[in-house]
Amino acid sequence: MAANRPRAVFVTRETDYELLVARHATRDQARFFLQTRGQRLEDVEVRHDKFHAVLGAARASVPADWRQTLVKRADLDRFLFAADDLVVPVGQDGLVANVAKYLDGQPVVGVNPAPDLYDGVLVRIGVGRLGKLLAASIAGNVGIESRTMVQAELDGGETLLALNEIFVGHRSHQSARYRIEAEGEAENHSSSGLIVASGTGATGWARSIMEATHLDLSLGREEHAVGFWVREPFPSVATATNLRAGKITESPLLITSRMNEGGVIFADGIEQDFIAFDWGRQVQLQPASRALRLVVDH
Repeated sequence: MAANRPRAVFVTRETDYELLVARHATRDQARFFLQTRGQRLEDVEVRHDKFHAVLGAARASVPADWRQTLVKRADLDRFLFAADDLVVPVGQDGLVANVAKYLDGQPVVGVNPAPDLYDGVLVRIGVGRLGKLLAASIAGNVGIESRTMVQAELDGGETLLALNEIFVGHRSHQSARYRIEAEGEAENHSSSGLIVASGTGATGWARSIMEATHLDLSLGREEHAVGFWVREPFPSVATATNLRAGKITESPLLITSRMNEGGVIFADGIEQDFIAFDWGRQVQLQPASRALRLVVDH
């Protein structure tokens, strides 16, 4: 029977204080580094202490007969989530995107530890409401937003999932060269790469592209569709610029690399976790079959 108890999985990332001390080896060296630049380590420590106070309160709100565990963002790719886990990211909105691709239907209750710092688009829950929402989630008495995700499937069998967006392009500032096919149309491109974004991601990087290009697409957060936007396509005798933006529903977007080196695909801004996308490789991009199940507090 004990094995059937619910488990709350808390997800966090290192605080700025923890990263500073890790980088400079000791607290005193981190303090000296900031002092020489007119900054105070004590200010960073205050934020660190406040975060851990919220995390402690969040963990204390878990029902006594539940199990719970803590996983750092850097360890997510090695952590095994169970089907009946409740996942509790405590941090900024990006932490929900970080964990989403490792889940398969588990409810996510995002806790905002610093409303004065984080917008709380995805981490909406105050720590004082967490205990009631955990119990209500198990009972099925909460609102759930089913957030559409983006999927990239490469010809070699690799897949990437993203809550916000997937980038296809060159790893540097060189032009990305590729063939793009969408809804029966195709052309060769030379551009700064392209992104494929969900309705969630359409409020971030995609929004800045839409504002700059006036290529607006309407995407609902729970709509089973994603959008693509090409960044700065360049017309030439060999390249065109007609396929600059569009919505993807049933037929996937197909991209074929024409880059001899430096082509990459990465998800949700994590550039270091890229898949190489060199000459001849192909990727299909479309709405994922999996979705983020985000608990909302009405």
